[in-house]
Amino acid sequence: MKTRKTIRRTALTLSLILLFGAFSLTALAAEPTDVTAELRPHVVILVDGAEKDFFNVEGQEVHPLFFNDTHYLPVRAIGELMGRNVNWDQKNLTITLAGSRTTGTVTGKADTDAKTAAVKAQLRPDFTIVVDNTRRTFTDARGDVVHPLLLDGTTYLPIRAIGELMGKDVGWDDPTKTIELTTRESLVTDADSFDQSGSATGSASATAPAGVIGEEQARFIALEKANALVGGDLKKEDVTFHNTRLEWDDGRRIYDVEFYDAATEYDFEIDALTGTVLDFDFDVENFTRPDSSDDEQIGEDRAKAIALDHAGLAADDVSALVCRLDRDDGRMVYEISFRQGHWEYEYEIDALTGAIRECDRDWD
Repeated sequence: MKTRKTIRRTALTLSLILLFGAFSLTALAAEPTDVTAELRPHVVILVDGAEKDFFNVEGQEVHPLFFNDTHYLPVRAIGELMGRNVNWDQKNLTITLAGSRTTGTVTGKADTDAKTAAVKAQLRPDFTIVVDNTRRTFTDARGDVVHPLLLDGTTYLPIRAIGELMGKDVGWDDPTKTIELTTRESLVTDADSFDQSGSATGSASATAPAGVIGEEQARFIALEKANALVGGDLKKEDVTFHNTRLEWDDGRRIYDVEFYDAATEYDFEIDALTGTVLDFDFDVENFTRPDSSDDEQIGEDRAKAIALDHAGLAADDVSALVCRLDRDDGRMVYEISFRQGHWEYEYEIDALTGAIRECDRDWD
């Protein structure tokens, strides 16, 4: 017959076995694993309609990877697009994306000799990803956890995770082998401000993604700069804001602010993180107020049809078709871009007359 002491000793032993066994399984699960991925230099990456190439810190081009039915993109290059610093903590095996980017966009020479090939990479479940002080884990479309890949010193994340980080929708066009990351369209269009990133927490002040100065501040900075340039005293109520748009440009997040008064048009690009004026234009020649109504404009569908007809293509023949109503030299125009194979087309079409003002075709 077992004594109580023996029973307690046996129970303690079993507990220790189970505890250390759990630690062993956890450690085993976190071990890096050698896997075979596919290097895919032929895959095209479009971010809001603009094709992007990626380079490591040495200026060497890095290409998408394909593993387990998922495309992967390099984390540091994505940090450039997000305007975030990317830090590697060797001791804790942690990659951090946070703060305003302090280094410029890395450029390099295109690796035109790269071919589709099987490569040996490492699956790294032991890597931790921290974005804006929040530890992040990622899942695939089935809800299964996915981990970073490591290849030749470059860390890759699945394209679905990249979309989550950038607040963009991810699409795949198989005929052209194109991955598209596009800004999500807002479900609600009647509001004073919008946040597409999911960073809002219910607070009334959460009107812009974390770290971004916000539309009102961008407009204030643009007005102050305009007054400094022309020696005026413009106030908010003196002008009409035609556009205040948050977008990406050369790896930075910027506000494109456009407004006009009775005789002058102003156009500013402002760093969305620091508030620095990056570029400006004012007093455009032949500027006229864009007072035409929507009924007088030809519309996006007609503008697209004009561009496609001029190019000798049908809508089914092209990919990454983007159409945006804008103003250029005082005229309302449709800016249209699309791709057909390795050809990239760009058109500028008068929004009132349908006349083609500019067109360009480049072999990529």
